[in-house]
Amino acid sequence: MELKERVALVTGAGKRVGRAIALALAARGAALAIHYRSSRSEAESAVQQIIAAGGRAAAFAANLERVADIEQMVAQILERFGRIDVLVNSASVFYRKPLEELTEADWDINLDTNLKAPFFLAKAAGLAMRRQGAGKIVNIGDWAGIRPYNNYLPYTVSKSGLIGLTRALAKALAPEVQVNCVALGPVMPPEDYDAEEIERLRRATLTRTLGTPEDVARAVLYLCEGADFTTGATLMVDGGRLLN
Repeated sequence: MELKERVALVTGAGKRVGRAIALALAARGAALAIHYRSSRSEAESAVQQIIAAGGRAAAFAANLERVADIEQMVAQILERFGRIDVLVNSASVFYRKPLEELTEADWDINLDTNLKAPFFLAKAAGLAMRRQGAGKIVNIGDWAGIRPYNNYLPYTVSKSGLIGLTRALAKALAPEVQVNCVALGPVMPPEDYDAEEIERLRRATLTRTLGTPEDVARAVLYLCEGADFTTGATLMVDGGRLLN
């Protein structure tokens, strides 16, 4: 797909990996719908950065735990830009908690944000893409969806489900829409990780490096621009972590 003059929605695009993806898509000529929940200033900053570079962008707020918010946001984007050609499900909840301390609320927030929301976003945006005749959906997953982390049980279940969802959506939205997943390894470790934990992550990869948001953005660009014959696939961007 040629991204110039297309419209892309990136969730959680105000900061970290989502922002890098949004900026990369904008650099290729796409107009950006920047989703945020609470990071309004960061989202507006991303919008201004894109506009300053000669692109088009607007910020849209939504609580992805609520389907009504998702449907309203997609409707607002379609009204503003007239179409959606690319959806990147980047927004995610990720925190550590041992099994003994997990609550129903922990389960719900992980599954609602990391799995239910991508489905309803893909449903709303994907049906619009199908009416247009073409589209790309990229889910941002995690290698933990294949080999679970300890003490992140709801998170790893949600990311495992996201890989399955990617395959199911690829069938449901075929042939017009291609749906793929990028499964991350250690990219931008959580802010509460200390130097020792970060070094442990680095040494656990085959490349002996940590990934960057730009590594993820390049993978997304590939799946949007150069992978028209690829759908239902999971692309590992993990420095070989899954193999180590």
